[in-house]
Amino acid sequence: MSYLVLARKWRPKNFTEMVGQEHVLRALINALDNDRLHHAYLFSGTRGVGKTTVSRIFAKSLNCEKGVTSAPCGECAACNEIDEGRFVDLIEVDAASRTKVDDTRELLENVQYAPTRGRYKVYLIDEVHMLSTHSFNALLKTLEEPPPHVKFLLATTDPQKLPVTVLSRCLQFNLKRISLDLIVERLEQLAGAEGIGADLPALRMLGRAAEGSMRDALSLLDQAIAFGGGEVREADVGKMLGSIDRHHVTHLVEALAARDGSALMDGAEALAQDVPDYDRVLIDLSSILQKIAVHQVVPDAGLGDESDDSVQQLAELLSPEDVQLYYQIAINGRKDLDLAPDPRAGFEMTLLRMLAFRPDTGAAAAAPSAPPAARKAKSAPAPKTRTQASVERPARAPSSRAPLAQEAGAEPVVESSSGAKQAHIVAADTESWMSLIGAMRLKGIARQVAVNCVMLGREGDTISLQLEPSSKMLLTDTLKGKLQESLSEYFKTSISLRITLEAPVAETPAKQVARREEEKQRDARESLEQDPNILALKSTFGATIHEESVRPLDD
Repeated sequence: MSYLVLARKWRPKNFTEMVGQEHVLRALINALDNDRLHHAYLFSGTRGVGKTTVSRIFAKSLNCEKGVTSAPCGECAACNEIDEGRFVDLIEVDAASRTKVDDTRELLENVQYAPTRGRYKVYLIDEVHMLSTHSFNALLKTLEEPPPHVKFLLATTDPQKLPVTVLSRCLQFNLKRISLDLIVERLEQLAGAEGIGADLPALRMLGRAAEGSMRDALSLLDQAIAFGGGEVREADVGKMLGSIDRHHVTHLVEALAARDGSALMDGAEALAQDVPDYDRVLIDLSSILQKIAVHQVVPDAGLGDESDDSVQQLAELLSPEDVQLYYQIAINGRKDLDLAPDPRAGFEMTLLRMLAFRPDTGAAAAAPSAPPAARKAKSAPAPKTRTQASVERPARAPSSRAPLAQEAGAEPVVESSSGAKQAHIVAADTESWMSLIGAMRLKGIARQVAVNCVMLGREGDTISLQLEPSSKMLLTDTLKGKLQESLSEYFKTSISLRITLEAPVAETPAKQVARREEEKQRDARESLEQDPNILALKSTFGATIHEESVRPLDD
């Protein structure tokens, strides 16, 4: 006997075997049990979600020899013949291949005659949206007032293409995509029933690739069994689907979090060795970003995946604004792949776009890579506030300064006889610490940590910093080592770094930048509100100022 594919072998034979679609099944079961049957039903939905299967079970329910029921016996001649596709009173039509009006007229010629074997003559028209306009017109009158022994079951993947006159004559049921969990559960059941060894991660990969279609999932399972020699293993399924190792995508996100262009391009090069489908890579990238965003908003939400730990770690490294921006760039980057010189170039440009752009936050503004604002409203210097005055440096006598420090307004930096630089910085001097950050040319998360610190001072070769407790998640042993290495390189001596997590005694550079930007914004808004031209527009036309459109200008 020839092999019967899983999608046909395990096709549900009654409503209880159906997976998902409870909203449709409930309506049909109640209609059958209460004898409230309509003459025409329209089942719509994407491929492989059960439109034809529901129609055939419904036909069995109507023609079972034990009577109209929502639970056909499956044993009588009518039930068996419908299962085998040879029931004379179930007329199945593929509208995609019979679109002409003559085909429709021929089909309807026998509508008036009573069923040969069954209780009802059932017309199952698949892909009904493919019928021509004339065919719909020929069908319309019969569809509106069919003989009592006729039922029409229409199935389509595109109900928008059906004329309104047809839609209004049918009860409409929209079958939804089947959830990943339900697909995986069904695949696990069938693998066990078939005696096939299967890994759960492999089945989840198949379920994701099916994109909500149970038929596609069963076809992929068939293919995976053949590919794996009778077993379904994660490595084999990954090769079969052309999937990439999820760790590649995780490394890309880590490189983005660190603002490390070299690591990002190295990750793209490693990906290229597997000749991946770059559209699929961007889908995987946007998927992990979506999980990160959910975890940031609802940390207790279960991610339902084996990669929960990596998502949690990445959620601590990335700001919610960055995650949202990266997600938008990833999904829009898919559209650019076909326009790029080649898919890899389009993919790399998408990654570089993520690296080049980021939301305009106070911390980001402190970064050297942050571009100046394109438009800023010109305003007078803001008066010094109490907070601002508290971090001003006291006047000092002129002294010899290193050129870089002198330009930045830092404390004197002198060289010892050994050539090592020595700094004498007044405690909690924000300006001097900020100039030192700039001189060290810190980047990425190391810079983020630095701008959220204040420098208390230096005792010998030990530098003491205070870090905002809210930035604790940014500080790792690796980043602390990187910051210590940069300080040692700058001062040309081995520096020991002491970082305490407590509220800083003065403004951090990040807060200083944010405060100054806020003051500029406030002054720009007040300047506009007092402008005679603006006042005239408000008085004459009732104009209002959109707050989000106001941008300060540089002096």
